[in-house]
Amino acid sequence: MANITFSNPNYRDKTVYAVAGSHTETILSIAREYKIPIEFNCGDGECGTCVIKVSSLDEKGRMSSFLTDKEKVVLKQVGKLTAEDIEKAEVSDIPPQWRLACQFIVRDEDILVEY
Repeated sequence: MANITFSNPNYRDKTVYAVAGSHTETILSIAREYKIPIEFNCGDGECGTCVIKVSSLDEKGRMSSFLTDKEKVVLKQVGKLTAEDIEKAEVSDIPPQWRLACQFIVRDEDILVEY
């Protein structure tokens, strides 16, 4: 199980429990299930409206899913990542903090999601 704390200055923080490793549960699908208002338009990694900032709450550090090809393109287009950031993430196996909620797959780690 993973604890996901959703945080937004306009809403009260909310922590939910998610089944890790299902390979289908994205942050966006979990947020929608719990009625957490993360903005999105397409839900398919094409528009960039569901950009989130993810931080680990585990002492063991980030071990979440790698950037998808869609995330690489869109996050670069919206100015959240540079080509250097993407290369660094691929080489170091440490994913960047900026992600797309519709693409980010939950792993077995406690995280803070700022939206």
